[in-house]
Amino acid sequence: MDSQCSGSASSRLTSKGLGSAGATPVSVRVESYEAGEKKCISDVRRTFCLFVTFDLLFVTLLWIIELNVNGGIQKQLEIEVLHYDYHASFFDIFLLAVFRFAVLILAYAVCKLRHWWAIAITTAASCAFLIAKVILSKLLSQGAFGYLLPIISFVLAWIETWLLDFKVLPQEAEDENRFQSIMDATDRAPLIGPGPLSDGQFYSPPESLAGRTSSSDFQPFIDYI
Repeated sequence: MDSQCSGSASSRLTSKGLGSAGATPVSVRVESYEAGEKKCISDVRRTFCLFVTFDLLFVTLLWIIELNVNGGIQKQLEIEVLHYDYHASFFDIFLLAVFRFAVLILAYAVCKLRHWWAIAITTAASCAFLIAKVILSKLLSQGAFGYLLPIISFVLAWIETWLLDFKVLPQEAEDENRFQSIMDATDRAPLIGPGPLSDGQFYSPPESLAGRTSSSDFQPFIDYI
């Protein structure tokens, strides 16, 4: 929810009279929600973006280690990048991690999408490419990294899907529904809540002197008789 919604919420709460006793809990909850909305992204979405960054950095680290183990980084870069061979190079797995990072950060950090279509595209593309890579290439004959890089890339792609579909989107939808219910309750609240009863509401006037009678009023009549 953008800043326009936050500004609208503040104006609506002001018109409802935040100074009344009944509006105080509602205003506190709304102010708490608006404080979270002032951040660039929610906490759970930021965690997802950090994990996407971890995916790229981790695959990059494994690829650099593979280059160093198999004869030196400079020499292997010439073999795997300049003389790229689909059946023997790990460079395309690194590019796949870059593709996931670029699409997911653009979709869920920059554009702040609230739909799963972007993660579905990256996960489906990653799974299809990795399965084809393992079947058609000769990676499994190149030692431990021939197993490690495809498996790690496959698992990280599905963890990202799980985080978005079961954590990010449901949590943000729940926060928005809670905020909307608070605003609906504010709209139904009275303009001025009932205040505490004062002593003046129980005031009774003193007894009138004109209607007061006593035995001294009849004393002269008794003496005359």
